[in-house]
Amino acid sequence: MDKKKILVIDDEPHIAEGVKLNLELHGHLVEIAPNGIKGIELWKSWKPDLIVLDLMMPGVDGYSVLDRVRTEDERLPILVLSAKDAARDKVKCLAGGVDDYLSKPFNLDEFLLRIDRLLTRARWSNEKNVETKVEEVFTFGPNTINFVTNKATRMGVEFQLTAQEVKIIKIFIQNIGTPLTRADLLKEGWGYSEDASSRTVDNFIVRLRKYFEDDPKNPVYFKSLRSIGYVFNLE
Repeated sequence: MDKKKILVIDDEPHIAEGVKLNLELHGHLVEIAPNGIKGIELWKSWKPDLIVLDLMMPGVDGYSVLDRVRTEDERLPILVLSAKDAARDKVKCLAGGVDDYLSKPFNLDEFLLRIDRLLTRARWSNEKNVETKVEEVFTFGPNTINFVTNKATRMGVEFQLTAQEVKIIKIFIQNIGTPLTRADLLKEGWGYSEDASSRTVDNFIVRLRKYFEDDPKNPVYFKSLRSIGYVFNLE
């Protein structure tokens, strides 16, 4: 097994040590941070492949650590392990960019399976980014998008794209011909932000069709897939 570096940020020694032991038995390298400040320091210096994060810590709590990490790294897998199990806490974490949430007390086998799944997804994402890196200028049909200036041109008419529009377009380009569910787009494009919904995705697709399709009601590029979501085609 390829050893991964996992950072456990938890102020409860018995839980942190137990998690560390089981992750090491599972073949991983593990460091423990007993508080948020040390957690941020180790994240910066040790560069882990995944973070296991407690929420309720004195001083710099888990929410603050999450905010700090996500300002610089949107893709690092973060699993929250917390005694807080209210829906509002889970929603707040997911909106802040958490990848998974497990309430204490937890089942060890379930925890290890979730860790494996997060690491596998991260590997797939990294491989996809390497294989399908978006070029600085992308052309399809009469449309051209410049990802340096975030400007698009259609039939000689130039217009400015928003950062969120660019983000969604890149996701489609990285998945040409691959069906994407609304959940996929929400996860990759908005991180399940609390102000994002299936309607948010649909509204974005309407906007992209107006930008890039000859006939937005009969799209060629941004196509709907009944009961699934959308697919970006070049044919």
